[in-house]
Amino acid sequence: MTDTAAQPDDPYLWLEDVTGDEALEWVREHNAPTVDRLTDSPRFGELESAALEVLDTDDRIPYVRRRGEFLYNFWRDAQHTRGLWRRTTLESYLTDTPEWDVLIDVDALAAAEDENWVWKSATMVRPAYDRALISLSRGGADAAVIREYDLPTGTWVDGGFTLPEAKSRVSWIDRDTIFVGTDFGDAPDGTSTMTASGYPRVVKRWSRGQDLSAAVTVFTGAVEDVAVGGFHDSTPGYERDFVSRSTDFFNSLLFEVRDGSHLLIDVPTDAHAGVHHDWLFVLTRSEWALPDATHPAGALLVFDYPAYLDGDRTHTTLFTPDAHTSLQDYSFTRSHLILTTLRDVHTEISVRTVGDWSAVEQPGLPTLATVSVLDTSPDDGDEVFWAATSFTEPPSLLHGDSGVDATTIKSTPAYFDAEQVIAEQHFTDSDDGTAIPYFVIRRIDVTTGPTLLYGYGGFENSLTPSYLSISGRNWIMRGGVYVIANIRGGGEYGPSWHTQAQKAGRHKVYEDFAAVARALVSSGLTTPQQLAAQGGSNGGLLMGVMLTRYPELFGALVCQVPLIDMRRYHLLLAGASWMAEYGDPDDPEQWSYMAPFSPYQNVRADADYPSILVTTSTRDDRVHPGHARKLVARLEETGHRVDYYENIEGGHGGAADNKQAAFKSALAYEFLWETVGSV
Repeated sequence: MTDTAAQPDDPYLWLEDVTGDEALEWVREHNAPTVDRLTDSPRFGELESAALEVLDTDDRIPYVRRRGEFLYNFWRDAQHTRGLWRRTTLESYLTDTPEWDVLIDVDALAAAEDENWVWKSATMVRPAYDRALISLSRGGADAAVIREYDLPTGTWVDGGFTLPEAKSRVSWIDRDTIFVGTDFGDAPDGTSTMTASGYPRVVKRWSRGQDLSAAVTVFTGAVEDVAVGGFHDSTPGYERDFVSRSTDFFNSLLFEVRDGSHLLIDVPTDAHAGVHHDWLFVLTRSEWALPDATHPAGALLVFDYPAYLDGDRTHTTLFTPDAHTSLQDYSFTRSHLILTTLRDVHTEISVRTVGDWSAVEQPGLPTLATVSVLDTSPDDGDEVFWAATSFTEPPSLLHGDSGVDATTIKSTPAYFDAEQVIAEQHFTDSDDGTAIPYFVIRRIDVTTGPTLLYGYGGFENSLTPSYLSISGRNWIMRGGVYVIANIRGGGEYGPSWHTQAQKAGRHKVYEDFAAVARALVSSGLTTPQQLAAQGGSNGGLLMGVMLTRYPELFGALVCQVPLIDMRRYHLLLAGASWMAEYGDPDDPEQWSYMAPFSPYQNVRADADYPSILVTTSTRDDRVHPGHARKLVARLEETGHRVDYYENIEGGHGGAADNKQAAFKSALAYEFLWETVGSV
């Protein structure tokens, strides 16, 4: 094996020192000319104002989650840039002007404590919902501080459950006990209590008033694991404790904790397994041979849970995929199981009666929209909050019981004239003949011109139709064409759409995206000089590959919070957790198929590259900002011009508040209009 950490041929390792003085000085020197050039126009101000209006408007839907008798919402606007955690009743929520009870004002808290707090989450204890574990991060990082909050008094709990900044995992067991995974320091054997990926590998049971060092260890994973976690099922009559051990990003072991022992739930490690009441649900990710049948990847099966533990494999098949249809999600109400599927990237909803699994009609949902289950309360009733959206129709929120007519209760105003816009789906063949779908969204009168192609292609994430509020205003209505490519690596056609593009199959992701780019040109929709592409995170890696492998296809690229140096990605922050997706660069055989697509190692001085804007965040503790910095340094070293912007805060999303998000968005669109939009 090669020790990549000690490779002598990388002159830019110093840029991996996230907050080092020299590295930050380099960042400031690169930020300044980009900001000066791209913000010095009336158009930039228009783009920024349009984006900020969308993000800050009070007419947005305040999406809620029910916890007991109240509906909870986290809200940001122009007056509350860091946000408000608040609640109301359903009766008030159904009015045009709900009365909100503000629980935590993050702006006021940040000012009082002189901290750059960014809201992360609230985890509430059941069934009273009177205490919450609040996660707050500095500057938007994944690592967070955790504190206990008392809702009846609206105060932090003196002497309550608190954890310092770390990538912690917490879960309530009861009002006075939690499962906790965090950085406990070194274990007794001298090994870290965090995995190589930077997540907890030890789960402890922590009781109120107990020193954290005295918490009882429940489970310990391996340093090489991605993470371990513990959680409690508090469903009345079905109370159980579970621990999970993620051996890599896509494989895990699930155990029920009984009397201090760990009872393995023996399902395929790559399957998604969950226990609901006395049923075990298994969503397969690869073919699974059972005694009476073999099920393909993407099938949903249900078993009698106690009988399964005794070896009985009798089951009911709830969903079987086909060439066009995949299961995206499933949810429960008290009486029903709700299945959300995609058929050629279009949503279909089906409902089954819990127990006999018979089909039930679900009226009231829009048919030409992406529909998802926002929230249910399966222990309390059949209430469902549904979210619906499409490329041209603003988001709406529907409410009602499962199996009963759903009613629209909230909607977002339109940010562009949908009557002027058309959304079409097309297919093109990739290099191996696979049909790749893509959506084209444009003004009806625009048949050719500057085109922006967006893609991701990883981790089984599906890109489904959703309202293009900012893109609609700042690109489509200004005459640009917007395209979304449903390339392999995603989950649009089930697990196999993803698994065939893992590791040695990774080239298919890039071939698919390039095939869509060529199709846009061959159809006459655009030209290479007018074609841009955009992607972030894994999509940022996609942009890096387009730059170094397919530069002739594009006039411009926007590469955001990217993975770039695939020789060292597993050594940086959470990178080790993604080796199941990309491969292990320390293994010569795996590096042999990674090397051709690692952008950092493939930058050439003699190449004719498209214009590129690279953006990242200093506070991104998931994808290391060193990736973006080193790409820029290598491009400059080889004589190429590049625009760069690094937000000093903002986490993996790149922005810590709406104003930063609007600035980042406007920067990208101004860059695009100056490049492909001016051809």
